Amino acid sequence: MESSKKIILTGDRPTGRLHVGHYVGSLKRRVELQNSGDFDKTFIMIADAQALTDNADNPEKVRENIIEVALDYLSCGLDPAKSTLFIQSQIAELTELTFYYMNLVTVSRLQRNPTVKSEIQMRNFEASIPVGFFTYPISQASDITAFKATHVPVGEDQLPMIEQTREIVRRFNSIYDDVLVEPEAMIPSNKSCLRLPGTDGKAKMSKSLGNCIYLSDTPDDVKKKIMGMYTDPNHLRVEDPGQVEGNSVFTYLDAFCNEHSFEDFLPEYNNLDELKEHYSRGGLGDVKVKKFLNNVLQAELEPIRNRRKEFEKDIPYVYEVLKKGSDAAREVAAKTLSEVKGAMRINYFDDIELINSQIERFK
Repeated sequence: MESSKKIILTGDRPTGRLHVGHYVGSLKRRVELQNSGDFDKTFIMIADAQALTDNADNPEKVRENIIEVALDYLSCGLDPAKSTLFIQSQIAELTELTFYYMNLVTVSRLQRNPTVKSEIQMRNFEASIPVGFFTYPISQASDITAFKATHVPVGEDQLPMIEQTREIVRRFNSIYDDVLVEPEAMIPSNKSCLRLPGTDGKAKMSKSLGNCIYLSDTPDDVKKKIMGMYTDPNHLRVEDPGQVEGNSVFTYLDAFCNEHSFEDFLPEYNNLDELKEHYSRGGLGDVKVKKFLNNVLQAELEPIRNRRKEFEKDIPYVYEVLKKGSDAAREVAAKTLSEVKGAMRINYFDDIELINSQIERFK
């Protein structure tokens, strides 16, 4: 086991363009981690096989969005020279690992997984759950362990998945051999980034609910979405005291404000606490706060949009990045699979000891 190495694995399902929730929840952090020099390797996966578990009847949706996610990755600053960007379905070894791990997990354990429970509910799968979707945590364990990832950056809602992986690793290592590495979850330190609400105030930003601000949205689209955002429904007049808690606009400001935001766009306040205090006291209108958020968000998104335009001019390069990354990822996964099969004693043709013992047996 190469436990001394620090390795990151993370990724996204290609079911649509990535939005600002993805950005503050994981993408921005991934770029920081990639550039930190603290990790030996960083693997970023476009999880198309997982996306097909609940989109099997719509493969075109997944196929089309591979390039969208790759463009979002590159435009946010993920660098193919520092990170291995790859497509999950191109690594056949992941499927084989999943198959072996299935023997280490019970149906009742999967049913108890809170993430699986809530996802099943969200997709109205209660009556008929696709098996692939149901076994999603096992597939995720194979993704993580194939690359011997020590750190997995995730949102809080994914913690049960990481715990399931850790259980599989412990069970495999105790039954067979000490081959797999137990991963640690890395959660965003900024609490407001854990789960950015939708623009409509709903708990989660989601493509299906149409309450997302996408990284690739035009400046006009972003502004329109911000100006229509959910605030405090009881804050009807400027002079009314306003509620900051549960107010999407302030949650977004918590996530996106930096030390220059007020200096650049709202110099009459020193910081976000002062702005919140004024809003709570009354005398501060929603429009002014939304205009400030628009300026803050546009400043964050503009360089991302500009880089995306450049990458869009050379789509063959983007596919080449994904192909090279997938080839490199397959090499690593193949090495792990070979060790797994060795530990399970199913590497028949490589096991000289086995062959010799059988020769002796039949003499």
